[in-house]
Amino acid sequence: MLTRKQLVSDGLDAGPVTLQGHLAPRGLPVPSTSTIRRILGHHGLITPQPRKRPRSSYHRFAAEQPNECWQSDFTHWTLADGIDVEILNWLDDHSRYLLCCVAYRRVGGPDVVASFTATAAHYGLPASTLTDNGSVYTSRFTHGHNDFERLLASLSVTQKNGHPGHPQTQGKIERFHQTLKRWLAARPRPATLADLQHLLDAFRTIYNTARAHRAHPGRLTPEQAYLARPKATPTGNPHAKFRIRHDTIDQFGKLTLRHASRLHHLGIGRPHAGTPALILITTHTVTVISKTGHHVLSSHTIDPDKNYWRNQNKNPGRWPGNL
Repeated sequence: MLTRKQLVSDGLDAGPVTLQGHLAPRGLPVPSTSTIRRILGHHGLITPQPRKRPRSSYHRFAAEQPNECWQSDFTHWTLADGIDVEILNWLDDHSRYLLCCVAYRRVGGPDVVASFTATAAHYGLPASTLTDNGSVYTSRFTHGHNDFERLLASLSVTQKNGHPGHPQTQGKIERFHQTLKRWLAARPRPATLADLQHLLDAFRTIYNTARAHRAHPGRLTPEQAYLARPKATPTGNPHAKFRIRHDTIDQFGKLTLRHASRLHHLGIGRPHAGTPALILITTHTVTVISKTGHHVLSSHTIDPDKNYWRNQNKNPGRWPGNL
């Protein structure tokens, strides 16, 4: 029972299927999951859940390819001083690969756009996204479109939203949040947001590479499953005026950008000197996003007649106007 005790102590899943996966690489005889379950029950290590629905009763829907659908949601955690913070995640539906896991004081619309943009710049665009109906993802119930919706439309990424009052639609990421919180609960509360982010980075590595996921035939890890098949892409043509560029903010807190054969200077701010950045260029705006913190550093209005485009953000993190 040493393996199981260690898994529980580390805040990781320790069920029969997981234990079976840990025994196989050690060259040990591998009993069936029913045998493992019986042994655990004999030692009083299984908590009865009489109200839990049997797995066979669920209708499971999984994307056929990586990047066919990304699920996103955020959950809460508490720092050592009692401050409540939020963790925003992007999860690949096919492989369960954790694409992005970032801590914020409060998740806002600009954070969703920034995290999606940074993730897409690294892994490629998904064919679709699946989220709930939170205002950071959609304004569908207020008869308008928010910046995330406009961004997806410009990229020909299909946006899917769950039905109100039916969280099962985002079941994969809801279950993932349980796994994440169990792992965090096994560790001391982080003192700062940066400390929490260090924990999340470590968890992301473990979740993606060190544990096989029961949803995959052959017991692949999420990373193995994500890399095993060709990736899906958006079916339409992305907006001709949309592009992403990688750069690093110079020692003076500025970036340069060529637009319409003319070089322009973007003022970001000296505190951000040396920061690796993504530059999101759309029809009328330029947005600079931190590649490390996944948050908006500055926004600029495209003005072909001016050499210097100042930061339009009066409040840091505010997402600029329409695409």
